[in-house]
Amino acid sequence: RPPMLLVYTSAVSFRTPAPALRAAADSRAAAARLDSAEEPAREPARNVLGTELSCCCADVHGSGIGTGFYRDGYCSTGPDDAGRHTVCIEATEKFLAVSAAVGNPLHQPIPQFMFPGVRPGDRWCLCASRYAQLIELERESAVRGEDGEPVTGFVPRIHIRATHERSLEHMDLEALLSRAVDEEEARAELSRLEEMRAALRRTVSPSES
Repeated sequence: RPPMLLVYTSAVSFRTPAPALRAAADSRAAAARLDSAEEPAREPARNVLGTELSCCCADVHGSGIGTGFYRDGYCSTGPDDAGRHTVCIEATEKFLAVSAAVGNPLHQPIPQFMFPGVRPGDRWCLCASRYAQLIELERESAVRGEDGEPVTGFVPRIHIRATHERSLEHMDLEALLSRAVDEEEARAELSRLEEMRAALRRTVSPSES
């Protein structure tokens, strides 16, 4: 069913192009890449923790289409990806409703352009700037329901190991960690990595006497 209706009241400006056109353009680009024998240029596939990027979703609700700018299931990015589709979110009905209310109707499929539409529960590679803007909208109480009351809880949780490191150009690591479905494990991994780096520094640095 369609997302619930919301009223958008905010002075926050969105710098991304019209989303329906962007979705179509991104999907046309993905289709063209699949038809081309040339491998598209991509940047190193590391997540925000600095480890190997995990798959976000290789088959969006049984459509046979993967998420991501390259439609391969990963939130990878490269020179062609101006929108930086790098944040692996887990969509909710409230998120999709707010997204549609601010002009980004992700729930609407465009099958001719390899865009299956996003449903609650789907994992999807969202533009990093969009995710940062959702955080700002919630912080500013900028989205309100028909009753005039602020709507909260619409910023989707993320899968941090599947979120590309270029997301950090739009928000800090703590903003992502605090919204990760695997926050506890991610923080433990960060601590382990820092301990390894510290041990490495001790082995390569001259000992102090």
